[in-house]
Amino acid sequence: METKRKVQQGYNNAKYWQICFFSLNNAATNLYLALMGYVSYYANSIAGFSVVLVSCILTGMNVFDAITDPVVGFMLDRSKGRFGKFRPFMLLGNLIMAVSAVFLHFMTHEINRYMRIPFFVAAYGLFVLGYTFQTVVAKSGQAILTNNPKQRPVSTYFDSLFVMAAFGGTAVFVANYLVPKYGGFTNEALFKEYVVWVVLCSLVCTVLAMIGIASKDKVSLLKKQSSIQKVQIRDYWDIIRHNKPIRILILAACMNKFASTVYAHTTVGVMVFGILMNNYAIAGLIGIVTAVPTMFVISAGIRVAQSMGQKRSLMLFTALGIFFQVVMTGVLMQENINAVSFNPRHINGITIGFVLVYILLNGCKSITNNMVVPMIADCSDYERYRSGRFVPGLMGALFSFVDKVFAALGTAFVGLVMLVMGYNRRFPQIGDELTGELKGTTLFLYCGLPIICWLLSLFFMKFYELDKRKMFEVSKKLRREK
Repeated sequence: METKRKVQQGYNNAKYWQICFFSLNNAATNLYLALMGYVSYYANSIAGFSVVLVSCILTGMNVFDAITDPVVGFMLDRSKGRFGKFRPFMLLGNLIMAVSAVFLHFMTHEINRYMRIPFFVAAYGLFVLGYTFQTVVAKSGQAILTNNPKQRPVSTYFDSLFVMAAFGGTAVFVANYLVPKYGGFTNEALFKEYVVWVVLCSLVCTVLAMIGIASKDKVSLLKKQSSIQKVQIRDYWDIIRHNKPIRILILAACMNKFASTVYAHTTVGVMVFGILMNNYAIAGLIGIVTAVPTMFVISAGIRVAQSMGQKRSLMLFTALGIFFQVVMTGVLMQENINAVSFNPRHINGITIGFVLVYILLNGCKSITNNMVVPMIADCSDYERYRSGRFVPGLMGALFSFVDKVFAALGTAFVGLVMLVMGYNRRFPQIGDELTGELKGTTLFLYCGLPIICWLLSLFFMKFYELDKRKMFEVSKKLRREK
């Protein structure tokens, strides 16, 4: 018992409230990510851009987003400000996103139509810079917060909780408050009110996240780690060549990213809930109804990760996600799927089946999508173990670069599918007629494509070597070097 206590004391431990608060950084950025999920409807319905133009712009912006990651990550690793390494990036990024979101949604449609596209692109580009500043911290800050293999999976729990709250809360807000209030996505006032609330809530989350990491984000503590070896631009290539775990993790996670970009796309949500199920209010209510039971599924996933290690846990819940996605396909193919209702007086078998499968599926999605963040910290520790370099910003940036490229491909893929279906002037709207072609496409985008991507992710993870035993070896060596 005494030996176990000493081993635990040898780790760089964090208090659970610190892990919780720092995870709010993810909530802050995901609030904006949820907001920008509706930007295609703003650009199409309010600014007057065609579906093809919107898809091209958003894809280009996602590629630009990916390019900025290595640059900002390099800046982060070389920064040694008096206010710490991470907190200035968090605050600056959040403020930039706030300003750009206001410019984008309040002014684009007011600009002369000849200057409207350049203004939209410039405002979106500014948003991308702010988003990169703050998200690179989310993927690299875990490395200084804790290196305890029992604590790192806990961040997955809080990340999942706050990401669910961000996307679920905004979905409820949009589907059950803004859409009824303003009559749909063709009213500019809907987007203006949405922006104001996101700016305020995201700023509060950012401040709390800065408080969470404050005691770890000090120059005196970071000097010991960052002075081990000076970071150079050529280190990117060396890490790509010799750090196999980060390569494998990137490949596996990018399959998940491509899938999640597609199935979580606002247009796909409209197709599933607003057309196939003919009740768009469900898109918001489902998050509230399933929130608590989903967290029980995620809690089970954290227990598994603490016991089996993050690699085996990720593979297990990816496999379970595939199974439940197949079941969900069967549920959505039922003729009475439009009878799903959360009215207590109209609860029926299809509602119970849909909600139950959704809970299990969403829990698996949350675990697999969020567990990669602490696994990046494992790869960062492995790089220090391998080469002596402490480069959390660079590791997070490498991951984010490829991650965002696949997000861009996911956005482009949805746009291409819409174009093939004949939606070249407008996106599918709530209440559109459900045709056989539209139903098949909806099922493919929401169910079929994710299954294919998750199978590829499972294949890649077979070659990921940072299992529980290997991470114990890495942690043991790093503790001896202190």
